[in-house]
Amino acid sequence: MSNKLELTWVGKDEPIRIEPRLLIERPELSNTAADPDTENMLIHGDNLLALKALESKYAGQVKCIYIDPPFNTGQAFENYDDNLEHSIWLNLMNARLRLLYNLLDVNGMLWIHLDDIEVHYCKVLLDEIFSRQNFVSHITYERSAVAGLGQGGYLVNTTEHILLYKKGILPNRENYSHEELGFNIIKRYNRYIFNFGNRELIREFVAKSNGETVRVYEHSGVEIKSISLRDAKTREPEIRAAFAEHLDSLFRGNRVQKENEFQNDIISGLEKEKLYSVDYIPSRGKNEGIPTTLYYYNCELLSWLKDTTTLTEGNLTKATKMTTLWKHGEIPKADIANEGGVNFPRSKKPEQLLRRIIEMSTEPGDLILDSFLGSGTTAAVAHKMGRRYIGIEMGDHAYTHCKVRLDKVIAGEDQGGITKAQNWQGGGGYRFYELAHSLINEDAFGEAVINPDYDANMLAAAMALHEGFTYQPDSAVFWKQSVGNESSYLFVTTRHLNCAFLDSIKDSMEDGEYLIIACRSYDAGLEKAYGNITIKKIPQMLLSHCEFGRENYNLNIVHSPVYDDEGVESDE
Repeated sequence: MSNKLELTWVGKDEPIRIEPRLLIERPELSNTAADPDTENMLIHGDNLLALKALESKYAGQVKCIYIDPPFNTGQAFENYDDNLEHSIWLNLMNARLRLLYNLLDVNGMLWIHLDDIEVHYCKVLLDEIFSRQNFVSHITYERSAVAGLGQGGYLVNTTEHILLYKKGILPNRENYSHEELGFNIIKRYNRYIFNFGNRELIREFVAKSNGETVRVYEHSGVEIKSISLRDAKTREPEIRAAFAEHLDSLFRGNRVQKENEFQNDIISGLEKEKLYSVDYIPSRGKNEGIPTTLYYYNCELLSWLKDTTTLTEGNLTKATKMTTLWKHGEIPKADIANEGGVNFPRSKKPEQLLRRIIEMSTEPGDLILDSFLGSGTTAAVAHKMGRRYIGIEMGDHAYTHCKVRLDKVIAGEDQGGITKAQNWQGGGGYRFYELAHSLINEDAFGEAVINPDYDANMLAAAMALHEGFTYQPDSAVFWKQSVGNESSYLFVTTRHLNCAFLDSIKDSMEDGEYLIIACRSYDAGLEKAYGNITIKKIPQMLLSHCEFGRENYNLNIVHSPVYDDEGVESDE
């Protein structure tokens, strides 16, 4: 018996063997005119297959994952009892969550949006995948102040849930030490960098408490820089003025009514309306013996206002520290029914909610993933905020909602959601992908055969994906199609392999090089000819790797009840 604490269900011990598929770009559906080099991806296809397709290239690279999977409402599988229905939901979510974990950066964060039917089971499942130590918060999200007034039942449900997990150490977006940034003390708030300039040593003295040297620095070149390329110049004067006017919002005065002798020694040489920093080693307290930096402004000891200051449209304002209760009024839904210019009455999430999540998890340029893209909210918000993104939608919404919505964002025609707050004017791009069909089919006699839709290049790329190689044809050496490491290669050919052809390859190989050849057939005994050449027959070499021929692993679960703009259940 295992000592591991885990959740069990029917089918858990029968893992889904997912076929790694190629992603085929459809240039006629991509939107790259304004950004030919865009890395943004919109993928149509089953999200379990799509996540597997992404794994080899994007493992460990995604900084923020937000998913809003269909809720298991108890109506999904008419022919099964509730226990089996629940087990199917868990089994299919388990497979997806494990792939998402692999894609997540070591400092990345996963946000999963659920209702109260499955949230507690999903919490235990995520504890198993991420470990309990990496659980961050259980956020209660009030979807509407009056949501659910048309519901039956004992209590009216107005809330949903967001589970937050980290993969490793949460990124510290509050302070960066001067050692890390070359004496430029930088603090990040939303889209702006507050640069407190260069430090110049102006005084040293010895602390009487422990005999350690205390160094006092004066800051010069204090400024603010925008990290939004679109408005870095046009809004700089406004941002500078806001900083000067609201400096106290960035800091909290920490001055006691009666300074001690140490504080007086520091303050005695400071001037009003200037910023100073002091390096010293405390003789007591929680930082005893640890090199520490203090900040002074107007001759007062200051400390950063962590999580309590926000910058909105150039104005610095104080805010209460964020809690795990996100109320409807804190995240204005505005005209959510029409956000993005697409009609999606089931489970559309407000752009303001995604903006908060993305701000808490990432910085511009970071990669965001949503594998249940729905109406495209996550991709639209990420686009407006200057993040890279991958969005996966298995339904026709990929064409009718996600693509339409992103095209409007790029054209600058989407004026809703966070457009004004981000000063979004348009631009950027994305590439549209479809999943390739299964590599192996059955012929009329039930025999496994290579899908005739695969040409030579597709076959070589697919085989590389299966074998863990990178498809990277060498222009000079034909058999160096795919690279495993510096000295191992994979060569895929549809021809019959004979001794003469194999010898010609061997003669062109360097010492220490290793080659795998995948072919349809070869002469008997040829597989033993050379110790550094392995020969495999396709498709037989693949049949035990995974399950072929599946075009989807759909959850087949209905969405949560539909509510009108006031949160009252409707008949749509």
